[in-house]
Amino acid sequence: MQLAWSAQDEAFRAELATFLDTEAPPEAHGYDFGESRPDEASIIPDWLRAWQAKLFDNGWMIPAYPPELGGRNSTPIQTLIYLEELSKRRIPRATHFPGYAIVAPSLLEFGNDEQKKLVPAAIRGDTIWCIGMSEPNAGSDLAGLQTRAQLFDDHFVVNGQKVWTSYAMIASKCFCYVRTDPSAPKHRGISLLIIDMDTPGIDVRPLRHINGKADFAEVFFTDVEVPRENLVGELNGGWMITQGSLAHERAGLWVDSVSRLEQTVFALVDLAKRTGHDLDPVARRRIAEKYELAASLRALGYKGFASFAQGSSAPEHSYMKMATSEAGKAVFELGMELCGPFAAVTDPELGDENGRWVNMFFMSFANTIAGGSSEIQRNIIAQRILGLPRK
Repeated sequence: MQLAWSAQDEAFRAELATFLDTEAPPEAHGYDFGESRPDEASIIPDWLRAWQAKLFDNGWMIPAYPPELGGRNSTPIQTLIYLEELSKRRIPRATHFPGYAIVAPSLLEFGNDEQKKLVPAAIRGDTIWCIGMSEPNAGSDLAGLQTRAQLFDDHFVVNGQKVWTSYAMIASKCFCYVRTDPSAPKHRGISLLIIDMDTPGIDVRPLRHINGKADFAEVFFTDVEVPRENLVGELNGGWMITQGSLAHERAGLWVDSVSRLEQTVFALVDLAKRTGHDLDPVARRRIAEKYELAASLRALGYKGFASFAQGSSAPEHSYMKMATSEAGKAVFELGMELCGPFAAVTDPELGDENGRWVNMFFMSFANTIAGGSSEIQRNIIAQRILGLPRK
């Protein structure tokens, strides 16, 4: 087992660090995805759009990709270094991950030549995508989706509803999973369509969170016509693409999740010192437990990434997705306890923590759903890791 970085990897890290420290805009350093999350009027700030384009143009958007796709053909280990350096500085690549994290790798694997031409703009952020997966009566159970697409000679007609659709208010395209064969077993009658969001018959309605922000939406499809050439992969072959899309999404999620969990634990330490809880043995023990959890999750993440980098499946990522999101909820809840009554104050002139802990606690519930709910992850763990049968 090699526990040290190679000279080439250290050179990669140094070049990246120089670029981030000299080229990233001031707004990017220490960016707080929860506290700074904009409302629906400015979901993606102009500076963040420009920063994503600069990363692409300099080969730092997805380092493992070739230069024409915003990368530099880096190794998996260098990709891990890249993610850690971003997380350490809390510098975002983008706030809208669907385009570069789900659409791009899926089209590269399953799309035809014309569809692959959409990839550079998706990674650079020139095209904003939303993902049409979750539905009101199916939740995160993708196989339970009911949105229908009926095929005629040269086009589909789509009817149905999606929900919890991130960025739908500003997206120009939707990566939409639809049921094209209702008589087939539920995993075999699903197809994937690229839908232009300005197509007649699409109605987008923002959903407001409990904290007042709105970056999700409901999307209604009423007799929406989609050209047949917008079908990705095989007709009724969408389930396989779905699994590939989610694998791409989850493979790198853990680095940022664990880093943010660790940073929040250290914020808890600072909070305990300011509020006098640093001498409370119960509070000290609870904070220490959270640190132990974060450290163990990082170690498990390295193990899973090592398997992924060698071309093997990494079922640890399902556990990482579930554990980091649920640990985050527990950490923010402890932060609110340490704040006492001031935790509920969100007025920056009155609240000791500017509503940070309560806002992040509210957001933490969404994090246990987005990207595959904890219930779905438990099923994956039960069946693929523990070998338990389906119910």
